Amino acid sequence: MAQQEPQEQKFTTPGSLAVDAVLSLGCFAFLYNVVSPHVPSNDKGMIVLWSALTSACMTGTFWLCIQMFRVVLRAQREAKRGR
Repeated sequence: MAQQEPQEQKFTTPGSLAVDAVLSLGCFAFLYNVVSPHVPSNDKGMIVLWSALTSACMTGTFWLCIQMFRVVLRAQREAKRGR
């Protein structure tokens, strides 16, 4: 007789991915606008390049923070329910 494995719950839904994508794009746009005046160059291409690279790195950190927040929130909710 084959043993049945407990069903794995999927924690990522298409809706949560869409919310994360919108938040990350918004964060990128915000950071790009904040960082671009601080690039020490007069060349528009260099300003765009370094602002985009800096914003991408910081947006990646923001995305990781969103994921960690979701995990902690889920764990707290399950602990509160008494699982």
